[in-house]
Amino acid sequence: MRKLLAVILCVAAVFLCGCSGEDTHALPGSAEDNLIVVGFSQVGAESEWRVTNTENIKSVLSEENGYMLIFDDARQEQENQIRAIRMFIQQDVDYIVFSPKVETGWNAILLEAKEAGIPVIVIDRYIERQDEDLYTAYVGSDFYKEGELAVKWLEDFLEEQGRANEPIRIVHIQGTIGSTPQLGRTVPLENAVKRHPNWVIAAQECGDFTKAKSYEVMSSILKRTTDIDVVYCENDGEALGAIAALEEAGLKCNPEDGVIVISFDATRLGLEYTLAGKIALNVECNPLQGPYVDKVIKKLERGEPVDRINYVDETYFDYRTITREMIDSRGY
Repeated sequence: MRKLLAVILCVAAVFLCGCSGEDTHALPGSAEDNLIVVGFSQVGAESEWRVTNTENIKSVLSEENGYMLIFDDARQEQENQIRAIRMFIQQDVDYIVFSPKVETGWNAILLEAKEAGIPVIVIDRYIERQDEDLYTAYVGSDFYKEGELAVKWLEDFLEEQGRANEPIRIVHIQGTIGSTPQLGRTVPLENAVKRHPNWVIAAQECGDFTKAKSYEVMSSILKRTTDIDVVYCENDGEALGAIAALEEAGLKCNPEDGVIVISFDATRLGLEYTLAGKIALNVECNPLQGPYVDKVIKKLERGEPVDRINYVDETYFDYRTITREMIDSRGY
């Protein structure tokens, strides 16, 4: 293993340059400790989901579990991630784990990792298919399946309400354009609009997976129209921002006699809004990916084959069936 060089370079990076302000951890202990060195580049800390995902990875890839984790927060910049991955390669880590900001632009840096013989595990978001041979495994959600589940729920709900043939005006707040969650959750909705002549996307704007940006774009949309039946948000932060703007404009977020809000992630705060009926459907995107990453690495350490695609377990929450007990019993 590459422990000694990784420790020396990690400490040097901290003292010489601070690594652009990232949170870099060198775990205590002698260089001879039999630890698996992992470089982890997280895309940022833009949401409750992302923070939970980071903390879960850190807690699982811990010294107690046999790891030395070198962590970098890219602050939503792909250039920072590329720089961090290159630093991990220079440190000669055993594994690289990263959550890509977008799907494109990774070929060159991942080729460097492959030439260095360092397995790469992509989490949460995919990279484009032409680069698939440059990483060892993916751990995360099936975002297209999430989107299909949300659209099917909306179709069934409108049918139950007797509104299947009525005009349905949809505001679509997209996530970071080009990211896997955005692509996976957008395509099923756009396909459904093609299937249903009475469905119209009245507005489609990027909320960048944040409450603040979603509030901004929703407020702008409401200046043009308040004739809205559905707001389809691609994460909970966006849903909370959109709901704040809708309520300020005097609109009710209530699936029975107001705006139907659909969201993804199922964070604790998002589920509180679901329990209150302000979010009609919240599709889980499970951030607890650490155990899955650990399983992949341990298999590789034993020389066992691993699945290239490793989907995490997920569910969904309907405002009609969610309970307080469901929320309180969750691990995040």
